[in-house]
Amino acid sequence: MAVGGARRPILTTRTATEHKRTSDRKLTVGLFCIVTIAAFEAMALITALPTITDEFHGDSLYGLTVAVNLLANVIVIVAAASAADRIGPGRPFIVCAAVFTVGLVVAGAAPNMGCVVLGRILQGAGVGGFTTLAYVSVSRGIHPDRQPAAFTAMSAGWVVPSLIAPAAAGWITDTFGWRWVFFGIIPMVALLAAFVGPMLAGLPASSAPTDSTATRQRLRQSITVSIGLGALLWGLTLDRWLLVAPLAIGGSALALPGLRRLFPPGTGHAAPGLPAVIAVRLTATMAFIGVESFLPLAADRVHHVGPIAQGMVIIGAAVTWTIGQWFAAKRHGKTSDRTLITIGFAALAVGIASSMVVIRPHVHLAVTFATWCVSGLGMGMLMGPTTVRAMSLAPSGEDGLVSSQIGLSDSVGFATMTGIGGATVALADRGVFGLSTAIVINAVGASTLAILGAVLLSRRVVGPRRDFDQP
Repeated sequence: MAVGGARRPILTTRTATEHKRTSDRKLTVGLFCIVTIAAFEAMALITALPTITDEFHGDSLYGLTVAVNLLANVIVIVAAASAADRIGPGRPFIVCAAVFTVGLVVAGAAPNMGCVVLGRILQGAGVGGFTTLAYVSVSRGIHPDRQPAAFTAMSAGWVVPSLIAPAAAGWITDTFGWRWVFFGIIPMVALLAAFVGPMLAGLPASSAPTDSTATRQRLRQSITVSIGLGALLWGLTLDRWLLVAPLAIGGSALALPGLRRLFPPGTGHAAPGLPAVIAVRLTATMAFIGVESFLPLAADRVHHVGPIAQGMVIIGAAVTWTIGQWFAAKRHGKTSDRTLITIGFAALAVGIASSMVVIRPHVHLAVTFATWCVSGLGMGMLMGPTTVRAMSLAPSGEDGLVSSQIGLSDSVGFATMTGIGGATVALADRGVFGLSTAIVINAVGASTLAILGAVLLSRRVVGPRRDFDQP
């Protein structure tokens, strides 16, 4: 009897462990699906947008249609994080799914370009919430040892859409019309909500008391940042010089104070610990997007290839990004985050510099495909460790806040370099200099950021709170 009594707790513990592993795998699959749908919508929109603007004669709103999605992200990232801390991620996820669906309906049924823009705002609001809630769900629902693998799976959610969404959206647009690019995603969102919603509903709210005053302040600041970034981006694209400086300066004056409050104190000078991690994310995103956004344009204007070939130039980086993140996850606990981030920045710098062969018309685009894969590998190696590190450094009960700071760093980095790079391309379009010069200017800025990250920022990632892997 004593022997039997001794075995029972062991069997119970093993059963609980296996159940937890199964639950973690199921939640990881659900989060992978969240990212996949968000990525598919983003990639498909870029493919269908030229046809939409042709039908509505809306070329003047082309850039705004992309930008408003991001600006809505900035606001909802903060709102979703606050809601997840207050009531848990379950109900906010259902709300975001509903808003995303409404956005798909509005854009798909749009009678004019203005309604397409409105639909994109709603879609951006939904996707911004998805990203933040996914980070929170990993932190609260998955065992710490399996969190690096979960973040890798989320990153992998971009791979399949990157490979198939452009071609699929092009076929749907040609066969059924561009509206079905939006309508076709609606059943996928419904299935996602049914599958993931119950799992997220079982995850807890923050254990720390919520500060409603601080929450309202962060929401106001996010709105200010969104308006400021919008003014900045709009100003950079104008050809009326009397308006460019006021909008750019005024937009920056609105956005920068809000960003200082939304990011951890010390992010501006990469103070050791969490501020340095957020600074690394911001710098890496700026460097990567500062070049990737314009490689397809160079493929079009310099090499004179079609849309499919233009997209193929950057597809490989999505695959190597996931490989890099998988490698970083496998090295978790064996190689320091500092080392992985340094190597990642170095690979990013090499990939950016070598990808400038794209401006040489006699060099086959396959070479640019290969060199840009190096940049994707570097991004994967540094983005995975920064995500895990940031969430591990989150003060007790504030993982929702930290997840919003991660999302903000990515969104702001994307917006800033897209705006700056778009301004150089606009100058080239006006004959100030050639397109190749504009692309080189963007690459020089991006590679400088990557070198700065490798030499200065990576060494500051290890902070005083949880130095798990300090050499």
